[in-house]
Amino acid sequence: MEPDLLRKMLRDMLLARAFEERAAQEYSQGNIAGFLHLYPGEEAVAVGVLHAAEPADYIVSTYREHVHALVRGIPANAVMAELFGKKTGCSGGMGGSMHLFDRERRFMGGYAIVGETFPVSIGIAYAVALRELPEAVICFFGDGAVNQGTFHESLNMAALWKLPVLFVCENNHYQIGTEIHRHSAVTEVHQRAGAYRIPARKIDGMDVLAVHHATQEALVQVRSGNGPQFLEFETYRFRGHSMADPGSYRPKIELQAFENEDPVKVVIAETVTYPSAGEIAAAGPDNIEHLKGHLDSNGHLSSQQLDAIRTEVAEVVEAAVRFASESPEPTLVDAEAALNCNRHGEVLI
Repeated sequence: MEPDLLRKMLRDMLLARAFEERAAQEYSQGNIAGFLHLYPGEEAVAVGVLHAAEPADYIVSTYREHVHALVRGIPANAVMAELFGKKTGCSGGMGGSMHLFDRERRFMGGYAIVGETFPVSIGIAYAVALRELPEAVICFFGDGAVNQGTFHESLNMAALWKLPVLFVCENNHYQIGTEIHRHSAVTEVHQRAGAYRIPARKIDGMDVLAVHHATQEALVQVRSGNGPQFLEFETYRFRGHSMADPGSYRPKIELQAFENEDPVKVVIAETVTYPSAGEIAAAGPDNIEHLKGHLDSNGHLSSQQLDAIRTEVAEVVEAAVRFASESPEPTLVDAEAALNCNRHGEVLI
């Protein structure tokens, strides 16, 4: 892999971590309202998958989509402003954390309903197939979504019509707070795709290089007209389901077992207050450190380059918070315009 691409992926992973850390702080200070579902620990999936995608591909994401949006190229300013509920946000301040959208970048939204990404994705893919275009649709979802009826209905239709969809399961082992073996009779999620004759694989979701390579291979098949592909990335979130969830239902022995692959201290998952950047750094290496170590051992990253990336990332996040803080809130006129944009003379009672 080209050193420049590796450095870009590392930069995006560092930006993702720093952005989410700061979002947690702003939430704690009351600047972000509603629910906030954070991504630390899963960065390798978003970065590996989206760096393998083409600009013309469509991305459909879930409620844990801040990092997907950032890696896709939506400016940090626009994402943070949306979290703040400001007019300058990528959804005009009216979508919030779970509903980021950017038509220009074909980021077709984050969706708060579990399993909602499936019908949206195959609808887009059906339109692509009818027009015989070379584009693909990347459908993100979590392990908890595979028990929804939309999962089975959508995979069946995608396979039947050979739709250009890459199904990406971010398996972080928990459906909110329920461990996968407690809510699913089939814990190897990728095996479910076999019922619909969709090629499927399970990949280490903590290794961004493995994620990137598997996604490239799958997208080649999708673009070749061979129908949908299914990738299960086994990953792990360091926090609870959302900022309202301390994650105390997870046993320490489980977290300690994951240290063999992603050695981050138990405090990261169990502390009520979100850990600072210094605390995370002191805890040990994780999937970000995995890539940094690869670059360093192969002579692709000097300490000066790493410092420059960290400095640039910190400046981007700080500027995003400042931009969001200073931006105006949407007005009732803005809300009315959003309500009326797709109406065709209907009367609302």
